[in-house]
Amino acid sequence: MTKRVIILILDSLGVGNMDDVKEYHPQDIGANTFYHILDKTSLNIPNLERLGINKILHHPKLKNEENLASYGVLNLMHQGADSFEGHNEIMGSKPKKAYLAPFIENMEEVKAALENEGYKVTIPNPKMPYLLVNDLVIVADNIETDYGQIYNVSAPLDYISFEEVLKIGNCVRKNVKVNRVIALGGKNVTPKHLQASIERRADGLVGVNSPKSNVYKQGYEVRHLGYGISPKYQLPTIAVKEGLDVSLVGKMQDVIYCEGAKKFPGVDTKQVMENILHEMDHVNSGLIAATVQETDLAGHAQDPDRYADRIELVDTYLTEVFHRMTKNDLLIMSADHGNDPTIGHSQHTREKTYLLAFHKGWNPINIGERDTLSDIGATAAAYLELHPTENGESFLFE
Repeated sequence: MTKRVIILILDSLGVGNMDDVKEYHPQDIGANTFYHILDKTSLNIPNLERLGINKILHHPKLKNEENLASYGVLNLMHQGADSFEGHNEIMGSKPKKAYLAPFIENMEEVKAALENEGYKVTIPNPKMPYLLVNDLVIVADNIETDYGQIYNVSAPLDYISFEEVLKIGNCVRKNVKVNRVIALGGKNVTPKHLQASIERRADGLVGVNSPKSNVYKQGYEVRHLGYGISPKYQLPTIAVKEGLDVSLVGKMQDVIYCEGAKKFPGVDTKQVMENILHEMDHVNSGLIAATVQETDLAGHAQDPDRYADRIELVDTYLTEVFHRMTKNDLLIMSADHGNDPTIGHSQHTREKTYLLAFHKGWNPINIGERDTLSDIGATAAAYLELHPTENGESFLFE
């Protein structure tokens, strides 16, 4: 029997702060991304309502108590609230404790390593410290996520190839132990504008404000270089090794490495959803995994209306997703963390995520509160009759 799993992640659409935020992330106390977007907007999501989202949210604006899908809540096992860690957890990796340090603590060591490989490296402004490589590429803190977890290698791709940017990123990766180094760049971005997008965050981190730099707008390329993560034990790689088709769409293909998978890059939500439909017409058995990234960008911009608009667009496309689903398809929807646009800061929020699992032949149940996002990957592997993932427990037969 041919089976398919469609995993759709709405990046950062959390449903309430984790129980540990008082000690770990006190700035996130009271965060509830999805609920607060409903508070602030006239969000219209009939398909998500039909699936049963209000069984999780319990919001007075949502009157439909129907639930075609099984529903529950997932806790984050990874530290902080991070897209790369969250996505790799979703796909079945067991999170490892992160090493935390602002880039300034590693800057001299990285500078020496890059110079040893023949690059010109300067520190243009000691009062706003970052590395400038070959007068083009900026190595600095990621200022859009948790303190000290990620360093960005940002580039104007009209002036340097992404292959060369990736070489710089790999050099940085070899010389630091934080959980991620991101090599990224875009076209129609000048070196001058990229440097003008450097900001200092309130907690002291210095880096490129990526949305303001315009790297996402045209010709965007990115590679996430993780620490201590093995794709071998993740759902996509397990599926490919068993001969199944695997399609990674949108941000999913940025943050999940899977040799042999088909990849469909893109930030635009319409493009992501169209690519899902396209793959539903062409993949007979296997995995289609996609991430809608524009929700997260709206969270960083602290823009509830933009956030609502992107959720509504996804909801509209769900009509066609349902139509194209067969009796052998499993649709799982969730998020990777929160990014509450009303909480008072522009970074990710440490939140639990919603869980909706829809199969036309299943009687929907309350799956309850789960310990890890990896239960998504574990369930998909069990449904596809694959070897289990490294982490997570299947809710398939609950």
